[in-house]
Amino acid sequence: MSTHSNHPFHLVDYSPWPLTGAIGAMTTVSGMVKWFHQYDSSLFLLGNIITILTVYQWWRDVSREGTFQGLHTYMVTIGLRWGMILFIISEVFFFISFFWAFFHSSLSPTIELGAMWPPMGIQTFNPFQIPLLNTTILLSSGITVTWAHHALMEGNHSQATQALFFTVILGIYFTILQGYEYIEAPFTIADSVYGSTFFMATGFHGIHVLIGTTFLLICLIRHMNFHFSKTHHFGFEAAAWYWHFVDVVWLFLYITIYWWGG
Repeated sequence: MSTHSNHPFHLVDYSPWPLTGAIGAMTTVSGMVKWFHQYDSSLFLLGNIITILTVYQWWRDVSREGTFQGLHTYMVTIGLRWGMILFIISEVFFFISFFWAFFHSSLSPTIELGAMWPPMGIQTFNPFQIPLLNTTILLSSGITVTWAHHALMEGNHSQATQALFFTVILGIYFTILQGYEYIEAPFTIADSVYGSTFFMATGFHGIHVLIGTTFLLICLIRHMNFHFSKTHHFGFEAAAWYWHFVDVVWLFLYITIYWWGG
């Protein structure tokens, strides 16, 4: 990292982590192909290990430059904010593609689907069982992360810690229930376009919940180590924005796919 901070730019030192991150991602995806076709998960696990080690060390460097080196100046923070906003907008369009596919098939089901929706033979989930519980869990986590944000802005360290802890627990609870729902599902991703769109949309949302939960867990650890202050805590704000985005996407998933589409 450059030692000169009298500029409005975020200039970083040479870092190996983008390269090792790309290698980890490539190894993970290649390992998934090998796992699916040859039933050998060793390459997939290696890719996960490389990615996890990269993420740990990359976040360590970012935390160090923002907390101890003072390199996240006001102008740099504004750039980081816009970067996070644009990233979330790109994620919105990512999920729009799944909703588009779902509505394209459900509003005008083809003759191959029996001209009906859900397609014949598909037994859908009851939206007032686990899906409703998961909706309650995510909405509650949105409340607790907002509570943590306000506690942080007021300098209440203990309340921010409690609220962040509850948010992480709720995120883990949601993931466990989603996994249980997948295990008990009466259809698979191969069961017509309904199965494909259901598992693609809810599966990618589940991955985002895992990422968001990890993001918030890192923020909890950093908060407990006094990395955040009343005015300097963009790392937490970015995690909170991401979590609210995950909440809103789930509401649309619940209303359209579980309730209306089922």
